[in-house]
Amino acid sequence: MTIAPASELNILLVDDSELVRRGIRAVLEAETEPAMKVVAEAGTVTEAVTEALRVKPDIVLLDIRLPGGTGFDACREILRHLPETRVVMLTSYSNDNYVYEAVTAGAHGYLMKEINPQGLVRAIQEVSAGRSILDAEATGRVLRMLRGGDTNTEPTGDLSILSHQERRVVAFVAEGLTNKEIGERLTLAENTVKNYLVNVFEKLKVKRRAQVAAMWVQQGPPSKP
Repeated sequence: MTIAPASELNILLVDDSELVRRGIRAVLEAETEPAMKVVAEAGTVTEAVTEALRVKPDIVLLDIRLPGGTGFDACREILRHLPETRVVMLTSYSNDNYVYEAVTAGAHGYLMKEINPQGLVRAIQEVSAGRSILDAEATGRVLRMLRGGDTNTEPTGDLSILSHQERRVVAFVAEGLTNKEIGERLTLAENTVKNYLVNVFEKLKVKRRAQVAAMWVQQGPPSKP
């Protein structure tokens, strides 16, 4: 995964409220380490995808309820074209199904709009460094939902088909570690970790790290064959 240069992060703001966008822009553009530049704004799903393709941002801050669809629709479409872009859902809705849908749509973070300015900046820094960020309260609820085995949202991949080393890699993915950090933990080259994940994605028939993490949480560490 390509991480944006530390000197500046280009951000796309997507919210149907211009007032909200102005407030977030003011918070972000006051930051200098790294500098955060709002390069475009959008208020609908169509505008979000169009602007993302036009400016190719490092980070997309994306509301859930938007004219023309949902933030999940926009997230999937943006990541389909721009897989290196990092997407963070920033919303007023703390709903179990919303959090799970954000994860399975490929979002790299789920934050509540009640977050303070420092927390928002810190979360964006973490996401830009390759980590996944979820609101703590929302995370607790969605993990309980996953462990409850909701048949409508349960991941279908079988972790038991993975090799021992692949499982170790997946466990660290579920903790939100980057490929580099996983390599350091397992004494592996970063490219080797990437190759393991390619194999994992192929075996489990998934495309996103978040989907693999959700499977690990739902199923737990599989027993050795």
